[in-house]
Amino acid sequence: MKCIICNNKSDGITKIFSHKILQKYEIEYNQCLQCGLIFTETPYWLSEAYNDSISVRDTGILRRNISYSMDVNIIITLLLKRNARQCSFLDYAGGFGIFTRMMRDLGWDFYWLDKYTENILARGFEYCDQKVSLVTLFEAFEHFEDPIFELKNLLTYSDNILFSTLIYDKKLQAKDKDWWYYSFDTGQHIVFYSKVTLDYMAKQFNLEYYCFNEGLHLFSKHKFNAGIMRFTFIHKILKYILWQKSMKKSLASSDMHKIPND
Repeated sequence: MKCIICNNKSDGITKIFSHKILQKYEIEYNQCLQCGLIFTETPYWLSEAYNDSISVRDTGILRRNISYSMDVNIIITLLLKRNARQCSFLDYAGGFGIFTRMMRDLGWDFYWLDKYTENILARGFEYCDQKVSLVTLFEAFEHFEDPIFELKNLLTYSDNILFSTLIYDKKLQAKDKDWWYYSFDTGQHIVFYSKVTLDYMAKQFNLEYYCFNEGLHLFSKHKFNAGIMRFTFIHKILKYILWQKSMKKSLASSDMHKIPND
């Protein structure tokens, strides 16, 4: 056994617990003592876990997309500034197209890509090989069998990767089986990160790592002003101010005319 992030060997990996997933398989969960990654044994059950690419238990899907659309609205505005409206963006692993549609409704030139899920809400705005200013990727890193390979692939689309995954820290002991993010019932979450883990990944690709909060992160080839990155205190106010301001610039109406008739 070795760590899939830092290649740490067996003597640097400890088993933290076993638990039943999908209500049928007893699975080992391990932790790398070097980079902090928590990961399952080889996930032989994934084909069963992904009978549906988006779990029926994902009842937070709309709430999450609403919240992240407001977050990303702020982040794009702060990081890309005056050039933001001339940029294009990609929502990778975009699911049903909810986030892509919401961001286009806010006036941002977003496109959709997902290998495993049907595009229902952002049809006509599928990704077509252009380089983008930012890739968004929500609730996917914890699903990756090979996170390093996936990050290398993401960097072919953009120098900036904004993603969500809930990290654990000292407040959460790794052995706490009650942590809901383990998602034992779905069997889809197979890797779990700390700040140390994500920083380790960034360094492998000479990237800057920025942590907005315990769930939202940015890998970038660029250095941003530290003050801009610490937007937490004004976060809630900016969300609603920029949301209302951007709604006046929605692409919903013009998009209707870009899609050819069937």
